[in-house]
Amino acid sequence: MEDGQYVPGSIYFYAPNKGAPIFLAVVFAASGCYHTYQCIHYKSWRLTGLYVFCAVVFTAGFIVRELGAFDYTNLTKFIVTICLVYAAPPLYELANYNILGRILYYVPYLSPIHPGRVITTFAFISAVVEALNGNGASYSSNRSLPQSKQDVGRALLKAALLIQLVVIALFLLLAGTFHARCRRAGITARSPRLRGALHTLYASTGLLAARTVYRVVEYWSVASLRDGDGADHVGAVVRYEAFFWVFEAALMAANTLLMNLRHPRRYLPEGTGTWVKRDGVTEVEGEGYKDRRRFWVTVLDPFDLWGIVRGRKGRAERYWEEAAGGEGEGEGEGEGEESKQGGGGKGKGGDAISAGEAV
Repeated sequence: MEDGQYVPGSIYFYAPNKGAPIFLAVVFAASGCYHTYQCIHYKSWRLTGLYVFCAVVFTAGFIVRELGAFDYTNLTKFIVTICLVYAAPPLYELANYNILGRILYYVPYLSPIHPGRVITTFAFISAVVEALNGNGASYSSNRSLPQSKQDVGRALLKAALLIQLVVIALFLLLAGTFHARCRRAGITARSPRLRGALHTLYASTGLLAARTVYRVVEYWSVASLRDGDGADHVGAVVRYEAFFWVFEAALMAANTLLMNLRHPRRYLPEGTGTWVKRDGVTEVEGEGYKDRRRFWVTVLDPFDLWGIVRGRKGRAERYWEEAAGGEGEGEGEGEGEESKQGGGGKGKGGDAISAGEAV
């Protein structure tokens, strides 16, 4: 039973639990094996392959933590397990960016952003955050540097953690804006596949957000310490291992199992060329989202703000209108006519099929 007291010689502060790492390693290994099967079964390596990699990283991280539990004075094992366990959650976030992009491809006419630029935009911001993390860690941990430089390192780490929370908030804002448009157009009410994909995405993002908040609190507790402070100055989140198992290990295990049970390919089509019409039921197979702008322009301006300023109508070829016979300029227009058609015809955008027939 933990008493919150420092264990002499322990790099962890406490004596690490010897049973929990084994259990978590088994959970992530089993989840990773099932994710591998699902990637093969659904042919979804590009969409969900990161879940396999994350499971491998977490499994390795908890195996090393188990070894460290029997040798908690070993700095190498401590660094390895920390690096592995810290590395996987940002990759889960990257997978969520990819999934939101695929959701936007499914309802392209209501997307606030070029669907293919969700992952590039948020991945770029995440890369900046990781750069701040790396520089902050190198400055703050280098005791040979002046105290002012170490303080700069701590400030960079704090900024990186706060930016992570901002990124999650912006990601949810983007998903929420799209969701609101779909609700106004009546699509979510008629499309269980879209609802399922969005609800799963929200649940996963919520788990990752809770984990990030925990990491922010943990680092603030450590960063507030100064040389000469005793063990009694260390915050509870560092003193008690239970916080790690609840807010890191358990949350990430819940995330990987969530994606096993509610795999994105249960709701989303195999490719980006399949989209649902405004009736929320009929799916159309075509070439998919086409942006007339140059690739580098779409990367720098994924929302086409320049086009909005210039009053240009639409940043993409409006293939969804061509497939529907040209009707439906607004978000909620054209629904009744498309419902009457029932998806029986063919348009320039591709072949209409029933959503129930899609894989």
